[in-house]
Amino acid sequence: MNELPVALAPRYELCYRSLFEWGRGFSFPCDAHGRVDIASLPDRARNNYLFCRATVGREVQLPSVTLAHSAAAIAY
Repeated sequence: MNELPVALAPRYELCYRSLFEWGRGFSFPCDAHGRVDIASLPDRARNNYLFCRATVGREVQLPSVTLAHSAAAIAY
């Protein structure tokens, strides 16, 4: 029984920061390795995620995996 309850388990987000506008970017729920469950994303978030993946180095920076502060902190 080494597993934490879901409410206490750490949550992660994959963050893509804008190359041009400081403080702007996208973040998506992911696992500790940065894997995003695309099928669980709403349509708009899925489109934003695919946009980020396609524009790394042109519009957004390489993504980073960070601990999410709360479920409400994840903004698509």
